[in-house]
Amino acid sequence: MAPLTVGLAACGTGDSSDGTLSSAPYDATDAVSVSAAADSTDVDPDKPLKVTAEHGDTLTDVFATDASGRVVPGELSADGKSWHSTGSLAAGARYTLQVSTENQDGAPGRRSLRFGTKAAEAKHLDVKLGPSNGTYGVGMPLTAELSHPVKKPAQRELVERALRVDSKPHVEGSWHWVNSKELHYRPRSYWPAHASITLRSSLKGLKVREGLYGGKSKPVRMKTGDRIVAVADASSLQMTVKKNGKTIRSVPITTGKSGYETRNGIKVILTKEPYVRMTSASIGAGDFYDLGVHWATRLTNSGEYVHGAPWSVGSQGVSNTSHGCTGMSSSNAKWFFDLVNEGDIVQHVNTSGETMAPFGNGFGDWNMDWKKWRAGSAVNSDKHVGSGPADAARLRPQV
Repeated sequence: MAPLTVGLAACGTGDSSDGTLSSAPYDATDAVSVSAAADSTDVDPDKPLKVTAEHGDTLTDVFATDASGRVVPGELSADGKSWHSTGSLAAGARYTLQVSTENQDGAPGRRSLRFGTKAAEAKHLDVKLGPSNGTYGVGMPLTAELSHPVKKPAQRELVERALRVDSKPHVEGSWHWVNSKELHYRPRSYWPAHASITLRSSLKGLKVREGLYGGKSKPVRMKTGDRIVAVADASSLQMTVKKNGKTIRSVPITTGKSGYETRNGIKVILTKEPYVRMTSASIGAGDFYDLGVHWATRLTNSGEYVHGAPWSVGSQGVSNTSHGCTGMSSSNAKWFFDLVNEGDIVQHVNTSGETMAPFGNGFGDWNMDWKKWRAGSAVNSDKHVGSGPADAARLRPQV
């Protein structure tokens, strides 16, 4: 700015009372032509915005923003005679354009105008952001569900860049494309305790592809509570529960018996259900059961719970006898039920079952290592993974 200020002290368009030349910007309306007419409301968002200097003037700066503050990227020619946008305008949006110029005498000029673009006559890519507003455990991922599939890398990048995550305190995180209509976002490690996270979309009006424009969405405001992590060891038959890094209780448990092994890995609590009826038919078990279960904390869509199992108290801490769930005494189950929130972590170790899938059976996101997770981002990696749909497992309980 210093060289510009010095130049303006020596050059101007009129005399001031002390003999120096004025540095007040002149009205550059006649010196600048714009492809969008002032106060128009029908500008084609598919065409680039163009600004041209006239009568020997040059452009020194061009700045265009919409009502939400999104800046239109652009390129100024080497000779300063023209500027054009390099990114798409949003449909159905209002824009403010500010142009700075310089005449042949070196004096500054200004022109400002407002215009609007035509509303999109096409399908809208609506985005459902999750979870709902509220307080969750430190393992809860953010989600974005799209109303239409997005497959091409450039289109995915546009969508992903429009999904903004802000957290206090700040943490490193990344989106991962689960499939063409679903994205998940998580930090490298769990969210900090007592963090504030906001997720919003600025996709509205942006052209995703021919005939598809960004649509509506509602922002998400999420907080985390204490850091609750429970580790259920199928070998020692104990569940150790930590709160903010400190062990607060260790309880005897039983997990899946042979043929019904509990999945290994990290699971995120999905729901809390005070009472659930569990039957053998719901999981196709060969041996019959029909039980009313209290203090049930769901871990997977396929029916793994932590719950009260008064019928197996003699086996808890001794042997694995369940059909896949983690059973404990009714008093311990109620204590656990009252302690945890959706989004808290339960990790099973030393089972002989399969590993919890990252997607399709609840939130197994933390079972994917960070390098592979980032590779599923259209922004953070050139290599795209996760293009296939995640098969949602049936909601069925197992005891």
